[in-house]
Amino acid sequence: MLWSKYYIPTLKEDPAEAEIVSHKLLLRAGMIRKLTSGIYIYLPLGWKALQKISDIIRQEMNRFGAIEIRMPAVQPGDLWKESGRWDVYGRELLRFQDRHGRDYCLGPTHEEVITDLVRGEIKSYRQLPINLYQIQTKFRDEIRPRFGLMRGREFIMKDAYSFDRDDQGATKSYEDMYAAYVSIFEKLGLKFRAVEADSGPIGGSFSHEFMVLAETGEDTIAVCTECDFAANLEKAEVKYADTPDSPADCPELEKVFTPDKHSVEEVAKFLKVPEEKIVKTLLYDADGQAVAVLVRGDRELNEVKLKNLLDVIDLRLASAEQVQQWSGAPVGFAGPVGLNVDVIYADQELMFDNDFVIGANEKDTHYLHFDPRRDAKIKGYYDLRQITESDPCPRCGAKIELTKGIEVGHIFKLGTKYSEALRATFLDENGKERPMIMGCYGIGVSRVLAACIEQNHDENGIIFPPPIAPFDAHLLALNPKDELVKDKASEIYDALTAQGIDCLFDDRLERPGVKFKDADLIGLPLQIIVGARALQRGVIEIKIRHSGEKIELGLDEIVSGFQEVQKKVFEFYRL
Repeated sequence: MLWSKYYIPTLKEDPAEAEIVSHKLLLRAGMIRKLTSGIYIYLPLGWKALQKISDIIRQEMNRFGAIEIRMPAVQPGDLWKESGRWDVYGRELLRFQDRHGRDYCLGPTHEEVITDLVRGEIKSYRQLPINLYQIQTKFRDEIRPRFGLMRGREFIMKDAYSFDRDDQGATKSYEDMYAAYVSIFEKLGLKFRAVEADSGPIGGSFSHEFMVLAETGEDTIAVCTECDFAANLEKAEVKYADTPDSPADCPELEKVFTPDKHSVEEVAKFLKVPEEKIVKTLLYDADGQAVAVLVRGDRELNEVKLKNLLDVIDLRLASAEQVQQWSGAPVGFAGPVGLNVDVIYADQELMFDNDFVIGANEKDTHYLHFDPRRDAKIKGYYDLRQITESDPCPRCGAKIELTKGIEVGHIFKLGTKYSEALRATFLDENGKERPMIMGCYGIGVSRVLAACIEQNHDENGIIFPPPIAPFDAHLLALNPKDELVKDKASEIYDALTAQGIDCLFDDRLERPGVKFKDADLIGLPLQIIVGARALQRGVIEIKIRHSGEKIELGLDEIVSGFQEVQKKVFEFYRL
């Protein structure tokens, strides 16, 4: 493809709207343009990269027995009401009505539609298992779309749905999709980890997220340094290597004056106690129920764990007015003793210690010597906090490390959540009606492109792994006005194209410096540089984008030499 005949509107400066690396580079490299908030146009280079990602996904999904279909983006509200998700999914579901006043939504996911399809077609155990997938545009009305393709409102997604006769079959389908995803991300040339995850609004009993590792990732992952345990912070269990000893006897509660000391840090400094000896009392409105949660002052509550424990739809921190109503004190002084709430829960860590500092439910006042088991009516102790690097691995007890990642895929064991709600049943070998066992498997295709760039870039631009790169190579004719340069570059372009090498030929009448900057910005794996001085020596130069290494090839070994250098790049990405 000739640059002069293509559409690559590169930018010299970072756009003001772009916050993260991938957003900046996708805009600067002329791969996307913003239409409106969270909605982007894919330009030729970006669309070509997305097609290559989609092709690899298709190959592996097909290889593992999934069958491609295409479902509508517009979905009837009646299906969502039937599944019970119409009011549960939240404001991200874009709802609207047609001219007849019937409810519809733009699909953020397709569990209802695929279950409706299958329940009308599959009646017998002989028709199972089956796994259907699509690559299609989705829409989620994010309250604050940001980071370009990383968190947009409209995005491209691959979603697959498996239907099985029993749990054994569903486990096999899940394992197949797990293996397919591992193969997909390996073939894309990305560094990734599969981590245990919370199922969220999709539902289900078990799930894994596939995370592309990147320092700029917005998700934190807990990874064991010894075994294969990995989980996101929402899911990561906190366990203790040994059973702690029973705590010593604790003095009686004692009120102390703590003027204008609201935060854990302020109270600890004022009372000269470590932050781990303070207990935070966090107040929540959980579907209208007043709930208090106790955690150590140096720990962070995991709201996903709390929401799962309570099995509620809407969980939010209490307002200042609610804090005053339930505790009788302003924010910062609530405590579990005499608190007017429906129920109190505590993190399991508080079972193993006492003599804490807590709020006294009075302004500018705290209690010393709090013993959770003696002084408060705690309904239960549970794993409610986030894991830290000081905690042992919950599987083997080894050291945990926290690293950053970007979620690009998520697989779920759904069980019968949707098949029971929508009556997707089949007759088994004995003629008994049973619900199908479902699985759900998603990959954010457009998000993969952004995550790839977050993982693979430098100060000059993108560094594409070969499988995702829009073209295999970037051919630069440094001075096309020179007939020798022009003719030799055209000859190289024709020779590479004849060998099936997809080449972007920069034939523009631009200065070499402009071409070099654009080449590094776009980030194709190999740059083939044709200049007058090198031709006088009978050579051309190949630059490897990821390393900056430059290799000279004789004019009679262009194709074979290029292919050898290409192999070297493939080896770097373990392809």
